[in-house]
Amino acid sequence: MGKQLGQGDIDALFAAAATKAASQDGVPEETPIELYNFSRAGQISNDQMRAISSVNDLFARNLMHTLGAWLRAQFKVKLVAGEQLPFNEFLERITPPTYICSVRLEPLGAVGLFEFDMAIAAPIVDVLLGGVGRAWAARELTEIEEAILTSVVEMAVDELNLAWQSVGLEFVFEKRETEAAVARMLTLSEKTLCVSFEARMPEAQGTINLCLPAVVLNAILRRLISEGDRPKRRSKEAQARVRNLMGDVKLSAALQFPAMRLRASDLTALAPGTVLRLPLAKHAASELRIGGLQFGRAYPVRSGEHRGAQLEECIDVVAAANTEPASEQTASVN
Repeated sequence: MGKQLGQGDIDALFAAAATKAASQDGVPEETPIELYNFSRAGQISNDQMRAISSVNDLFARNLMHTLGAWLRAQFKVKLVAGEQLPFNEFLERITPPTYICSVRLEPLGAVGLFEFDMAIAAPIVDVLLGGVGRAWAARELTEIEEAILTSVVEMAVDELNLAWQSVGLEFVFEKRETEAAVARMLTLSEKTLCVSFEARMPEAQGTINLCLPAVVLNAILRRLISEGDRPKRRSKEAQARVRNLMGDVKLSAALQFPAMRLRASDLTALAPGTVLRLPLAKHAASELRIGGLQFGRAYPVRSGEHRGAQLEECIDVVAAANTEPASEQTASVN
């Protein structure tokens, strides 16, 4: 048996239909109101922060390898945090004594700040002065210690340039700044990007901080995101450094005789002191192999007390590698 609707039920159905029709026409019955915080205007989005973090993570890895090799000691650097905050909050995080310097940001003409916490700066200086890298009590650096640490900071600025070169930003080291001079660098309410790194050595640990003004963010964020979508390319400086490092790599070299036929009876008759006559012409060229790959044809020669190979012609190494036999016997040349 069907349900009979009363007048109240009918009025409720018509009211619901009218509300649905108004919503479909783009005029909601009640528009929600949300509070807007003007202090968050221009806040860095998550995608932008990820792009910035990728560049600074590259800087951390490069600095870890470069400075660790220079110190000849274990030195680890990792990105800890990147956040946007007013300049006065960055000043509150500075704990004197510390080493903080100004870096000019070209081609924008702006100025940023680069800080080495004394907890990690002191052990670095100690290692370079012949120590084991222990931290000492908080104090100001002597003139000699400051000169040594300045050279370390300049090296770190070079690594900043390599990491940020893809977005066209260049860091130029200016000088160490006093606390009073740092406070006048930017207005207290100006937004900055503060990037913090944790540095560790066997006997100490500390922080390295980079502070960039908001004008830099507005100029590079779009390029950072677009560069993140492109395949990574090595900069010319990085390629040159790789070539220089590869120049010191040592490869095995061998001068291999061409294929020949020998009597089995001659081989079985071999004994210490026996001279085996090879069926080769006096001036027959042999194969010069570098790292197991055929490099060219050469003649055996002597250079002072060493044996050598005089190169006659080079071949296509890639083509030779594609046609390389499974195994061959070689005669090594010292």
